[in-house]
Amino acid sequence: MSSRPSANPGRSKASFGSRTDIGCLREHNEDSLVVAPPLYAVADGMGGHAAGEVASEIAVRTMADMVTAGADSEDLEANHAVITAARKKGRAGMGTTLTAAVIEGERLSIAQVGDSRAYLLHRGKMQQLTRDHSLMADMIEAGELTLEEAKVHPKRSVITRALGSDPGMQPDLYELNVKAGDRLLLCSDGLSTMLDDDQIESILVRTRDPQRAASLLVNEAIAAGGHDNITVIVLDIEGNTERETRKTVRKSRLGAVLLALLTAVVVAGIAFGAYTYTQNTAYLAAQDGKVVVYQGVPDTVFGMELSHLDHVTDVEISKLPPGVANRLNEGVIRVDNLEAADTLVEEYRTTIAKDGK
Repeated sequence: MSSRPSANPGRSKASFGSRTDIGCLREHNEDSLVVAPPLYAVADGMGGHAAGEVASEIAVRTMADMVTAGADSEDLEANHAVITAARKKGRAGMGTTLTAAVIEGERLSIAQVGDSRAYLLHRGKMQQLTRDHSLMADMIEAGELTLEEAKVHPKRSVITRALGSDPGMQPDLYELNVKAGDRLLLCSDGLSTMLDDDQIESILVRTRDPQRAASLLVNEAIAAGGHDNITVIVLDIEGNTERETRKTVRKSRLGAVLLALLTAVVVAGIAFGAYTYTQNTAYLAAQDGKVVVYQGVPDTVFGMELSHLDHVTDVEISKLPPGVANRLNEGVIRVDNLEAADTLVEEYRTTIAKDGK
């Protein structure tokens, strides 16, 4: 997970608070956040093992680095063709949600994919700005489920859009004016599935300090069960206290260009993480009647093989005990590393030698 401090506060006056928590049931925190004014973003990774953590972390870090470096959307446009090609290599199920907000003066731009949300508190009333890209949202809109039924539905966690999932996927893009005194909330679904909007609104209204508000929201979500990772950014808009000449971030480029870049980096990051993992595992297989040792795992990610042949042994499959021979002929035997593989092969040699006496 990631949390960046203020990078360029002079561009847009604001005070903020943030917090991320693993929750009560998860073993890992696959959420990430970044606070690098004028950028604020929350990402909720998915894909199992470390994939979700990698995806969400790369998404927010890439955005933060672009802002820190002063990257211009026009500078990124030329990379679009290459990025699109990289996106087409993605594998469904590995990726991240992303809800990112850019504040330029009193203009708020949001790019959103997935079910992490943006809310705006204006004059004491809270409104959800984004629409969830989820199966439950679709079913509620179609009149097939009520909001209460959706909360306990077995497929309530299924999302319909995510970074890295679909080469043709587009973000939802929003632009609106904000005023001094408004409060923006970005959150992962670990908050919105645990607390009703009324509860969230109440905390935002009565808690003036944004950091305390962020902490209270997370605490309440944990108290309600904490079924998922919980990530919150609370941002107080202070308006244009300094008049500066600023570039206007155009809606089309905020979403399309950043989304394309992030998806490519997510794909590359997950592939790199998978490759790194393969360097610490191995398996045995059958090949031409012999036991062979592979480093890696018997799988592919984005078309890339995650294993390679390390060596062919002198152990003949036909001389092994039937159970072991069948396992190798029908699949593979996974071990922790190459040393463990060599140890197992040596045990096979010993067994064959004893049986031959």
